[in-house]
Amino acid sequence: MPRCCRSLAWFFMGNNQIWCSMSAALVFQNLTLGYDRLPAVQQLDTEIQEGSLTAIVGPNGAGKSTLLKGVTGALAPLEGKVHIDGFRDEEIAYLPQQSEIDRSFPISVVDLVAMGLWREIGAFGRLGPAMPARVDAAIAAVGLTGFEKRSIGSLSGGQMQRALFARLLLQNAQLVLLDEPFAAIDTKTMADLIDVIKGWHSEGRTVLAVLHDYNTVGAHFPQTMMLARELVAHGPTAKVLTSENQFRARQMCEACAGTPHVCGKTVA
Repeated sequence: MPRCCRSLAWFFMGNNQIWCSMSAALVFQNLTLGYDRLPAVQQLDTEIQEGSLTAIVGPNGAGKSTLLKGVTGALAPLEGKVHIDGFRDEEIAYLPQQSEIDRSFPISVVDLVAMGLWREIGAFGRLGPAMPARVDAAIAAVGLTGFEKRSIGSLSGGQMQRALFARLLLQNAQLVLLDEPFAAIDTKTMADLIDVIKGWHSEGRTVLAVLHDYNTVGAHFPQTMMLARELVAHGPTAKVLTSENQFRARQMCEACAGTPHVCGKTVA
């Protein structure tokens, strides 16, 4: 895997040479992602700076969640590359949408949160002497003290999201990927979770979050990437969230609605 954010360097892919800036944590090079050979993200060329706090925005169907799946490796590129510099697998944490999580599984809050330690203890390992205290501290950090023995199926949407953030805290990842972390939660929970995210940012971690509410993005996320299956804009949030860019993104997605091969092409 190329390393490009620790020093200025060229690296090569076939006959193509790619320049990586000194502080790039992620580099997307002509990246196309999709399903059944139909692109959902097309020809993305941009990079995410190390230590940045970046919102990924765009209309429904813009490819935002697809992009995160491409970063995690859950979805292989149809074309192009995702270059992840300097992060081992255990240094990447991913929070999926709550709709993708089976809450009927009979597990307690404390057991769910403790799963954040699995890379340290292994799939069948036992918690070491100091680990229960770390689990308790993570639960307290998200305001769930007293809920340790509750089944996750009994939690509200906001309580469940707090538990999932506690699990992320224990993962101690340097690259954090969040897919709609504030969906269907109350205002107080959102404020508390924003504080957790800002804590990660202050520690120099790289955070990418798929979000829908532009007011939240403008208030708390310094960098924004706007997608409409293709890149619309990427940079300082105030320069990206313009009415012109929002209108363009809507037009681009409406032109592609239901027919991804029309706005791009079927990848052979």
